[in-house]
Amino acid sequence: MGADIKSLRNRIKSVDSTLHLTKAMGLVASSKIRRATENMQKSRQYMNALTDAVNSLTASPETKKSPYLKADNNEKICLIVIAGDRGLAGGYNSNIFKATKEYEGADIIPIGKRAGDKYGGETIYAENFPYETALKLSRELCEDFCEGKYSKIGVVYTKYVSMMSQEPEIKWLLPLSEPEKKSNASTVFEPDEMTVLNAVIYEYVAGCIMSCVREGFTSEVVARRFAMDNAGKNATEMIDNLSLEYNRARQSAITQEITEIVAGSGL
Repeated sequence: MGADIKSLRNRIKSVDSTLHLTKAMGLVASSKIRRATENMQKSRQYMNALTDAVNSLTASPETKKSPYLKADNNEKICLIVIAGDRGLAGGYNSNIFKATKEYEGADIIPIGKRAGDKYGGETIYAENFPYETALKLSRELCEDFCEGKYSKIGVVYTKYVSMMSQEPEIKWLLPLSEPEKKSNASTVFEPDEMTVLNAVIYEYVAGCIMSCVREGFTSEVVARRFAMDNAGKNATEMIDNLSLEYNRARQSAITQEITEIVAGSGL
């Protein structure tokens, strides 16, 4: 009986320690949500403007021969896979890896420590991902695409929909697609559309990568906060149940001890 009481006491201490850890991690995640959301919104606004400009360029007859609009005959695909830097974020990382499985045989460029751990290569952290790295990666990928190394280049990331919803998604970067709706605005590009497209393409691809990284990081910290909230609730419930069991065991031990004393006294 004494061993059972000691075991229950140790389990309560262990779960209580976990509860404190989940609360701390939840607070850290909460503190990062606001800044991550602000950065994500800025990237969205920038990419909306840049995408409008690129759509105007690709809608022009002058750019139809651009190598960035034509897919090579080979079937090789390159995917930038954006996962988290840490775990304990619910299904955030596993959902990204599951979505990537659909493209077996693709070359993978991992961003986020968990992606680096899974696919190998250089560890690139998602939280402090610099624009310089995005631009360098953009130049390399654009060159690879023009040389025919890949037929398609995309990003697998988690799109932030709301605090309650984040969805894994793939965004294709190259080849550029013609806009479904052609703009009525007559934008004039100088010196010409092809020159401007060639000048802006690196910035566009880098901007897409940065935007996806920021969407992913916002989704990660939100997912972690909710995961820690749920873990905290489960830990609290477990402590309550263990405490009840512990109190019953103690009461039983006390009752048994009194019974033995009374029996020994011959009363």
